[in-house]
Amino acid sequence: MNNKIIESEPNPTLVTLNDNKAKWNLPEYRRKGYRDLHRINRYGLLFRSDAVLKLKQNINPNIEKISLVQKMVNHKSFCSLIVGRDQDILFERYANDFSEFQPQTIMSITKLFLNLFIGELVEQKVVDLDKTIGFYLPDIGSGYADASVQDVLNMNVINSFSEDYTDPYTSSFLQEPVGGWRLPDELGQNQNLEEFLNGIKAEEGKGLKNNSDLAFYKSANTDVLGLLVEKVSGRELREWVLSAAEAIGFEDALYMATDRAGMPWLSGGGCLISRDFLRMGLLFSRKGQGVENRSVGSSAFIDETLKFKGPKYMQLTNDKFVYYANQTMKSDEWIGHSGYGGQFLMMNLKTKIAAGFFSVLETPSATDESYKSDMICMLDEIVSGKYE
Repeated sequence: MNNKIIESEPNPTLVTLNDNKAKWNLPEYRRKGYRDLHRINRYGLLFRSDAVLKLKQNINPNIEKISLVQKMVNHKSFCSLIVGRDQDILFERYANDFSEFQPQTIMSITKLFLNLFIGELVEQKVVDLDKTIGFYLPDIGSGYADASVQDVLNMNVINSFSEDYTDPYTSSFLQEPVGGWRLPDELGQNQNLEEFLNGIKAEEGKGLKNNSDLAFYKSANTDVLGLLVEKVSGRELREWVLSAAEAIGFEDALYMATDRAGMPWLSGGGCLISRDFLRMGLLFSRKGQGVENRSVGSSAFIDETLKFKGPKYMQLTNDKFVYYANQTMKSDEWIGHSGYGGQFLMMNLKTKIAAGFFSVLETPSATDESYKSDMICMLDEIVSGKYE
């Protein structure tokens, strides 16, 4: 027998380098990494629709005249901005190194899917938002067992999981090997999503109740809800995602990262091209009504989400806040969600206008609060407009 050693090396794109980040997420590689993440992650599924939502350009010149639009599309981080209503594209702009056919990670904007799935189960009276997570998931750890479903939906839970991107050792980075965004400390030591979530504990000597009016943002909340959807419905989470993709009518594909067992990583694993990003927003503007008379989610739950105040997520001005409710960010007449590194999808439920913004912040933490405020205020002004 030939005992010659077969040489190998850790996958260079997924290896953890400085600042406790995988190579693709370091500032100097991030712009390319965000576009390649659908190929970089170790595990994933691809969802395509049999029927595509038709879009046609009906450009409105007034959008380009908005001062914040001019500022943001000329920013070095900019990738794309697309605006639509019904089946019209009202505005579409790409950076010189980007295109309408380029997928990009939407990061935490995949959390919006849970608004649809939980809403559907609430409408069917399968899920009671006042019951605890432990009622539905008896194996869940102390970090979630006594939290109500509603509080988990609203990012209103205190536990040991942290998500502070200025801290390179925050818990959310520790979750990345589970979803295949980086290598585990030792090759072969792989963990599935459910095992990871069941291991999250309460803070020692403390309860889970949030006594402040501020949201405690934790991506693990979303994945716990995804686990709940699968267990309570008896239907695999991938089937829920496929139903949503086919109702939205994606032209290209939803590229979805998963854990090693194939469970979708709904807290941040999706990648879309810009026009499909818009199509996703337009589904919410129609309150779940999709192509081919398909539907997903609950119109009543989406309406309730807009009314539900929830804890404060972010302050925009002295008297204006973004709140977190039912796995969405919301303010006034719009709902939406941000994504780590400079993404946002926003839908105004009165004007029916949806807008998606892709960018890549190249700061060490991939965050910039001033930039984020400008991005949200720009989209708020766009989707609140009247473009006749």
